[in-house]
Amino acid sequence: MTAAVFFGCTFIAFGPAVSLFLFTIAREPLRVIFLIAGAFFWLVSLLLASLVWFISVQISNKESASQQKGLLIFGVVLSVLLQETFRFAYYKLLKKANAGLLALSQEETMPISIRQLAYVSGLGFGFMSGAFSVVNILADSVGPGTIGIHGDSQHYFLSSAFMTMAIILLHMFWGVIFFDGCEKQRWLAVAAVVISHLVVSCLTFQNPQYISSLVPTYIIMFSMGIWAFYTAGGSLRNLKLCLTCKDKDFLLANHRPR
Repeated sequence: MTAAVFFGCTFIAFGPAVSLFLFTIAREPLRVIFLIAGAFFWLVSLLLASLVWFISVQISNKESASQQKGLLIFGVVLSVLLQETFRFAYYKLLKKANAGLLALSQEETMPISIRQLAYVSGLGFGFMSGAFSVVNILADSVGPGTIGIHGDSQHYFLSSAFMTMAIILLHMFWGVIFFDGCEKQRWLAVAAVVISHLVVSCLTFQNPQYISSLVPTYIIMFSMGIWAFYTAGGSLRNLKLCLTCKDKDFLLANHRPR
């Protein structure tokens, strides 16, 4: 593998998320702080899931392949549930933090809305999730070694990059839908986020049959993206205005904070 593979896969995996960060978050210090905090919450959830899984492996029969596979599935499910638990905990924390900011602010409206917090925290979750998903894979992409020398798929790195990109964007969409569901007490929307997260995570067990995991994942991603778009106050009209550069940053700046 060459450096071109490394930089190409990095661009695919993180390009859209980095672009969103630069154009919608980087210039706002408050948004950057909440994004970093969201990434930290995701990291803590991973730490707890890893600790439980490590203990489970140590007390299990390491010579039993079926038991180890069961523990792997258990670890994935536990990790997803902990991530969504910490997403809810972060929502509750942000609600209190926003109320405090409103009390300190001289303005009558909150300095950052719940919709903006949902987007920013979701992207923070996504960045950290993507980093842990693909950083070791990218490190291996520069060699030594040759992918597929024993008959395996030649598209391992490329598939991993596309899966990472989908996971990052999904976390952003999940954040918008999850926060809106909590805010309006639409628990079916919250349940849909948790279930779709479980489905996407379990789809990775289809690898190395990458089509079987990537295609359903991208279908879920586009579905969640459309849902999050309308949840955030989007419409076909302002999408057209955005694409024609007549409505700058419409999802983040042109709605009233609540």
